[in-house]
Amino acid sequence: MSALLSFLGRVMLVAIFAMSALGNMIPHFNGIVKEMEGRGVPYSQYALYGAIVFCIAGSISVAIGIIARFGALLLLIFLGAATYYFHAFWKMDPGSAEYQMEMINALKNLAIAGAMLFIIANGAGAGSVDYMRRRQLPY
Repeated sequence: MSALLSFLGRVMLVAIFAMSALGNMIPHFNGIVKEMEGRGVPYSQYALYGAIVFCIAGSISVAIGIIARFGALLLLIFLGAATYYFHAFWKMDPGSAEYQMEMINALKNLAIAGAMLFIIANGAGAGSVDYMRRRQLPY
């Protein structure tokens, strides 16, 4: 049962990254590059290519639990950059509705980043390829 729950938890955790890459970043590539340029992201086109790779590779890695710590690190890096450039509530008027929305989005990213740190520290858990490999080692 713990293997199934761990797998479902990992899939649910990374669904936002996979769907963001496949459902938004790739189909709307040029528009997102323009938005990134407007927000001051350096080398926006290359940064978006990197974001797509980080989101897809990290999602697959964490969901399956194969080199999950590295996959979680990729997603953690993506979260940090996305939060800094797209949810910079600290640059806004604290009384505005935009401030509240961006603060909530930044805190959501912080919570997901916490889950990534947990995976980096502890591994992907039961039902992961990493876990099964570790159990088969002779030491």
